[in-house]
Amino acid sequence: MQLHKWLIALLGTVVFMIGSVVPSMAAEEADPTKEQFIPMLTYLTGPFAAGGSGNSGGTIDYFNLLNMRDGGINGIKLTWEVCDFGYNTERGVECYERLKGKGLKGAPMVQPFSTGVTYALLERTAVDKIPMMMIGYGDTRTTDGSVFPYAFPVVTNYWNQSTAKLRFIAQREGGMDKLKGMKIVNLHLKHPYGNETLPVWARMAEMYGFELTNIAVPWPGIDQKSLWLQIRKIQPDYVINRNWGISCTVPLREAARIGFPADHIIGVWWCGAEEDAIPAGDSAIGYISAAFHGTGTDFPVIDDIFEYVYGVMQGNLSSSRVGTVYHLRGVAAGIVVTEVIRKAQEKAESQGMGFGPVSGEEFRWAMENLDLTAERIAELGATNIVPPFKITCQDHEGSGSARFQQWDGNQWNFVSDWIEPLDEITRPMIEASAAQYAEEKGITPRRGMSMGSDCG
Repeated sequence: MQLHKWLIALLGTVVFMIGSVVPSMAAEEADPTKEQFIPMLTYLTGPFAAGGSGNSGGTIDYFNLLNMRDGGINGIKLTWEVCDFGYNTERGVECYERLKGKGLKGAPMVQPFSTGVTYALLERTAVDKIPMMMIGYGDTRTTDGSVFPYAFPVVTNYWNQSTAKLRFIAQREGGMDKLKGMKIVNLHLKHPYGNETLPVWARMAEMYGFELTNIAVPWPGIDQKSLWLQIRKIQPDYVINRNWGISCTVPLREAARIGFPADHIIGVWWCGAEEDAIPAGDSAIGYISAAFHGTGTDFPVIDDIFEYVYGVMQGNLSSSRVGTVYHLRGVAAGIVVTEVIRKAQEKAESQGMGFGPVSGEEFRWAMENLDLTAERIAELGATNIVPPFKITCQDHEGSGSARFQQWDGNQWNFVSDWIEPLDEITRPMIEASAAQYAEEKGITPRRGMSMGSDCG
């Protein structure tokens, strides 16, 4: 298999760029009753293109795999249209509006891969009854499904990731009591994405007695010299790297310049990809970031992607990117989306309606009843690509745990087991924030019988 992968990689020097429309079946086979349309919002241009292309590329590779190996999902082929919004929020909204009505039943869901776009689409998607999926990003308060029935920050949200970071630091230092008196800098992009974790870090500093300094990085974060001079004066014990894209690498270089150790910089998982570490060279050695999935090509599903997709020159990326962090994150997202579609289809079939494309409402029901078990993940050949998780009416996240990985100069290596979040901190904050939103918007939260026996 390794030789097979090498041969495909040799052929895969040709990069298959994502077109504006990516058909998944021949024109003569087209039948709207046998097609499931999925909008593909991404950013192939701009300072964050590495993340956007990797994520969407991995998802499309998985969609192609299902079409080419399995004939789709229960005989329903996956189709999609890519819209490049360049990580610009306004353009992201335009992409959503242009694509939401396509397909026999309209878009069943949307995943923007942008926290700014999730904020902008929160009300629109609720009105349109189109679920918004955010795997490892987005608006944390939407974890509360009683207020946000159409928003799903699945697997783990930013607040829970932050508490896992603090627990990881405490483990390294010998216990939670060692946090008192410690200095931590939260170096965050001055953007909705970067600002998202400010409330939870403030709460944790209050509870555990460490000195927190929030330092905002001007968009897009390329020049951070003056900020690291400030960090040198503070002399923190740890720096949280909450940058994104090209700005992720800058702290590693600046830290090396002032002599701050890379192994005391803890990155968000959007600053934990090969594209973030390799450009920093030796400055990145020792750097640690959060993660919620593994990397590499040693997975059965990746073997199949090489064989069925890249083996016939239908890969979406250069084959050298297959198995990288961003690519596997896209595969993970593709797995979640298609497993939800499969569950919605199976419910329709059990009710005598047969297999067909699903609507937004059908997708929402399936998402709120999703139990992605370790056994099912193994059947998909994706163990350690997607962690097991279960969504409920109240909990739209499902897990919240994180692992931590360290860069050795060539690859990422895990340096922790799964670390559970501090739910006793985050859940009350999530519910309070959701309740405030509900009051402001005149929303009556779903409670008791209004949730339905299986979420409605």
